[in-house]
Amino acid sequence: MVKPIGKTFYIFPGQGAQYPGMALDLLEAMPELKQLFSMASDITGKDMADLLRNSSPEELKRTDISQPAITLANLAAAKYLELKGINVHGSAGFSLGEYAALTAAKVISEEDCLSLVTERGKAMQMAVEKINSTGKDAPGMAAVIGLAPSQVETLITKWADEGLNDLYAANFNSPKQTVVSGSSAALDKAEKLFLEAGARRVIRLQVGGPFHSPLMKAAADAFVPALEKVNFHDPVIPVFSNVTGKQVQSGVEAKALALRQITESVRWTDVEAAITMHEPKTLLEAGPGKVLQGLWKDFTAADTAGAVNTAEILCYAAGTIAEIDELIKK
Repeated sequence: MVKPIGKTFYIFPGQGAQYPGMALDLLEAMPELKQLFSMASDITGKDMADLLRNSSPEELKRTDISQPAITLANLAAAKYLELKGINVHGSAGFSLGEYAALTAAKVISEEDCLSLVTERGKAMQMAVEKINSTGKDAPGMAAVIGLAPSQVETLITKWADEGLNDLYAANFNSPKQTVVSGSSAALDKAEKLFLEAGARRVIRLQVGGPFHSPLMKAAADAFVPALEKVNFHDPVIPVFSNVTGKQVQSGVEAKALALRQITESVRWTDVEAAITMHEPKTLLEAGPGKVLQGLWKDFTAADTAGAVNTAEILCYAAGTIAEIDELIKK
């Protein structure tokens, strides 16, 4: 049986990891989580346990619903792990998941975390609805498979100089997968160009909008008032930024990056590299799904010459009772 030892870092999933019923097993097994669920319900104005129990997958996809729901599941997993005696020594989160990571690092409180992601979700849903009102040619996202992140970034810069505008690197997911955002016309042109440059596949994603790009500026602007109300404290453990891919040094920096994150790239491969420099023994994906576990496998399988031996840093899913209890068995 697996038991986390030594330094344990939490990594929190983001939007897209949601599923109906997530985190309810944690709530049922740990009465101490009722206060967290009650807080989330008060903040969102929805009975979150009921929402998670009865919502359809389609309803949970809505940005304004999925963001507080996933964050609640992330926080519940972290709280369950804490109550089971697992200490966290560092944290990071993918996109939305960064808010749970900031909470684990005591940069923001659970209450402020849930308030922020609720307002962030509303702001992004508003922007998405405005974008989608333009019709079938609305901006979107596409996954580029088989090119290194640096290649994708270089190509986008080169094509911009040649007149292909409104195309942006959105998510640096793994050494072999980068997601781009852009206008419909830019994505159509880029698909052919990426394939000519050696990409194995280019897959248009069924998402609400062109996330993590300047095309989401309206969402960032709408989020400012909510962000300004919250105090961000200096981290008590290492926590890492999607925007820079580096360790966050202060609460002031964390707050500034929280706004930039809406319109700038998720540099997850850089975050993973920064984590390895702290040489944790175990990574726990504290939240729904196993997406980050899969990205970690891709990262460790890549050439990491000159870095610590990433193969010795093991990553486990830790978002359900079964997964967590398996980890802590003696």
